[in-house]
Amino acid sequence: MDHSCQQGTLQAEMQSPRKEMVAQLHNFAALGDTTKLFALLSHSSSIINETAENGWSALMYAARNGHFDIVKMLLEKGCDKTLVNKSRQTALDIAKFWGHKHIVNLLSQAKGGRKPHFLPDAKEEHENYFNSTFLDRRSDKRTDTNWLNSKHTHASSVYIIFSNLCPLVSLIGTKDSAQEPEIKLCRLQHDDVKGYLSSPDEVSLIFLGVETQLNNPCSAEQDDGLVAWFALNVKNLSTDQFERKFEGCYFLQPPMPALLQLVSTEAGILAQARSVLAWHNRYKFCPTCGGKTIIEDGGYKRTCVVKGCPSLQGIHNTSYPRVDPVVIMIIVHPDGNHCLLGRKKTFPPGMFSCLAGFIEPGETTEDAVRREVKEESGVKVGHVQYVSCQPWPMPSSLMIGCLGVAISTEITVDKTEIEEARWFTREQVVEALIKGNQHTLVVPPRHAIAHQLIKHWIGMNANL
Repeated sequence: MDHSCQQGTLQAEMQSPRKEMVAQLHNFAALGDTTKLFALLSHSSSIINETAENGWSALMYAARNGHFDIVKMLLEKGCDKTLVNKSRQTALDIAKFWGHKHIVNLLSQAKGGRKPHFLPDAKEEHENYFNSTFLDRRSDKRTDTNWLNSKHTHASSVYIIFSNLCPLVSLIGTKDSAQEPEIKLCRLQHDDVKGYLSSPDEVSLIFLGVETQLNNPCSAEQDDGLVAWFALNVKNLSTDQFERKFEGCYFLQPPMPALLQLVSTEAGILAQARSVLAWHNRYKFCPTCGGKTIIEDGGYKRTCVVKGCPSLQGIHNTSYPRVDPVVIMIIVHPDGNHCLLGRKKTFPPGMFSCLAGFIEPGETTEDAVRREVKEESGVKVGHVQYVSCQPWPMPSSLMIGCLGVAISTEITVDKTEIEEARWFTREQVVEALIKGNQHTLVVPPRHAIAHQLIKHWIGMNANL
């Protein structure tokens, strides 16, 4: 699409005040006008992820026309690079199609920076949903009681609140918006939650970290300018007291699939908060002696109060939040043109997904893949390789995504695990994944790592 076509599409949008700003946003991004784009976003940052009628975002327009500086600016300001247009393309897909390799590298760049030159075979990190966060966890501050206490009441500190592990959220957007309203975490202040903090035995409070960008000017010499984030979980809350500040706010439930509705830039914060709060909800007593425990280290430790308990000597894993490793795998047929997917009874009609299972003690990731696939489908797996991972806060798992190659093809389903497993052709998967055809196969939503593993396998074919 050339500049004139883009401008024609943008001018055709309804000219409400907000849509005019969105049209300007897209126009500046398409033309590569850095100065005007920066000025617009400085005053109207909330429109950064708004899309046109064709589903295109500012990042997509910039990626289409090869404007590296614009893409970089949009990413730095929090633009969501996982958005998909009506043609099922992301900004990365568009940049790849038009051959803008410098933008492809930027959009696919790993969190830790570019690949080291001395590791030519190193793989870039995949950024799955629940991975993204703009907080630095600052574990060094967890034991600094004075610092934490000062931040608890600081005017800039942010609190997110959960009721029975369901986060308080609100819809951000207006009727004039070019896209559906976004669901975001409600950001509270100390005055909004101080009534709950006075009952520490009934409320779990944890320190999440500080914002990575220092946007808070120091108000005094003693103020370090760090914006701290906290999370707390309270039983059976109502939204009444919060609606004055956040009209129409509500607690996001049930956990699945509701948690996948949150904006991706806050998904990592939610995963961190909910996982640690869920641990506190389940481990109120010492697993070693059964005694009462108290929260310490900013919420990242529970300490037994019983004098002489063995857990007080040395390091004990039972004192710290647990993470349960799970393998999830896309299994490829020996011919390379089929993949193995299964379905549980609880899945929606027609949905198939990657097989998955918990890693057992003393087991490697590769062996867990082979064991789980054999147990659930009867298929034997040879080569296994890691692809990417995803935190999964239901309640606190780490989904370790892998690709495996089958060395047998006969399927014998274990009905206690799944109800059906099939080999699907590449064409069937492309129909479901790329074109959205749901007549023969439904795959998990793009927020799930299973979707990304399936997409990874499809993308391995250079002919696509």
